[in-house]
Amino acid sequence: DDPQAYEDQHVHAVYDHIASHFSSTRYKPWPIIAAFLDSLPTGWIGLDSGTGNGKYLPLPAERPGSVLTIGMDRSWNLLQIAKHAGSGPGLSITREIVRGDVLGNGWRDGAFDYAISIATIHHLASHQRRQLAVQRLLQCVSPAHGRVLIYVWAVEQDDLSKRTVPANEGGGSGGLDVFVPWVMSQQTTAHTKTPQPAREPASTQKGARPADVSVYNRYYHMFAEGELTKLVEEAAEGMGLIVGPLTTDATNKLGCEIIRDGWERSNYYIELRRW
Repeated sequence: DDPQAYEDQHVHAVYDHIASHFSSTRYKPWPIIAAFLDSLPTGWIGLDSGTGNGKYLPLPAERPGSVLTIGMDRSWNLLQIAKHAGSGPGLSITREIVRGDVLGNGWRDGAFDYAISIATIHHLASHQRRQLAVQRLLQCVSPAHGRVLIYVWAVEQDDLSKRTVPANEGGGSGGLDVFVPWVMSQQTTAHTKTPQPAREPASTQKGARPADVSVYNRYYHMFAEGELTKLVEEAAEGMGLIVGPLTTDATNKLGCEIIRDGWERSNYYIELRRW
């Protein structure tokens, strides 16, 4: 009944609690995302909406500093990690970060040249909220040349996937609404000052997880084939945009072209260009 309260409990509280452990497992950029950032013209400024630990902020690796990506996230604890993404021994780097919500309207329209949303929109608990998140991405990039890349988890997980996905609990728009567990030992969480989110008590039955392990369930809407593309089309049309390539009869009109979409290693992605 209250998607915001549901996300607060089953997404935001969880990520603030597991931030350090989560970040330690998220360090390798996805190839298509890295290639997208490497293709951007020098001097462009963009937004990583739902940046997490900021692993995409240092890219492109071959042209460091050629573009400026600002990282935004709701999780204060993840932002503290993202603030120094790419730093190493003897090398302290400070990134541009801001605390904000992917559904917020904190940017002037067209403020950025590009925007990425990686593994974020699938945490929103209704179709309407996911559609609004796409509209915020389209709004914040240049109407003349803005580029957008979105990644979400797919229902179709490949054999190499390490994701533990429970059975379908029912979903909307063809996707699946599920809880995906994050397993942590009490030793890992002993020194955190963050209030603990709801978690599943560990079982002491034979063959079950040890008693000093906690399971934190994160809400995901896992996308079905074609669902992400349809969501983008609905979002763009809801803004009055023409969905399709720029044509000679589109003078004084605004549009959004789908450059490519597809499935990659258990994720659906879509790349867009404003015109």
